[in-house]
Amino acid sequence: MRDPSPAQVSAVVITLNAASQLEACLTSLKFCAEIVVVDSGSQDETREIAQRCGARVIEQAWLGFGPQKRFGVAQARHDWILALDADERVTPELQAQIETALLAPEHGAYRLPRRNRFLGRWLRHGEGYPDFVLRLFDRRRANFSEDLVHEKVLAQCSTGTLRGDLLHESAETLLSYLEKQNRYTTLQAEGLRRAGRRSTPVMVVMSPLVRFCKFYFLKLGFLDGVPGFVHVAIGAFSSMMKYAKLAELTLRSEA
Repeated sequence: MRDPSPAQVSAVVITLNAASQLEACLTSLKFCAEIVVVDSGSQDETREIAQRCGARVIEQAWLGFGPQKRFGVAQARHDWILALDADERVTPELQAQIETALLAPEHGAYRLPRRNRFLGRWLRHGEGYPDFVLRLFDRRRANFSEDLVHEKVLAQCSTGTLRGDLLHESAETLLSYLEKQNRYTTLQAEGLRRAGRRSTPVMVVMSPLVRFCKFYFLKLGFLDGVPGFVHVAIGAFSSMMKYAKLAELTLRSEA
């Protein structure tokens, strides 16, 4: 009797000027039945690289992270979705886990342990690992939220956890990482403002303090040396800036 075949998986990747990292990402997704790349106006060779790697490229003006990924999911030919960013790669161990899990899925969605590379070092603690992300799911029972930033998969089903790492090249340079955090905190503050949230001095002070203590001490971020300290410190600072920017937006609207 022939072994059952795994469910067909569509890989979905959103891109913008990702030429420096995209090929490694798409190469790691060759086991998927199809690869869908949703590009939002790249000015480099992103689209050409995607096509050369066998991906189906779709142009879509930027909608925000959640809506952009939901658009990509809707373009897929198969219901099982593996959603990655261009700076992420599936390891052979994780590929084997995915293929085994989809022979007879026990859940409608699966979390993957993501390992982050920061300042040239693969982090092993703190926020850097295991940074679990829900990226493999049946779109009939799960999909991305509508959040414009820090989107997440919302599952109306049980979720499982796979082994094998999803590798994340979290920043090419410290400057690019800081610029990204600055953009993200602005989008977060704007989202909180639209939701009617207000900032308080307690939030501005306690949010970064609690976050730093959690990931640097409780989650052993200090064991990752200088990269671990900088990674957690930037996360804590970003938490403060989110609420500081929310306060600024509120004060300007009331002036």
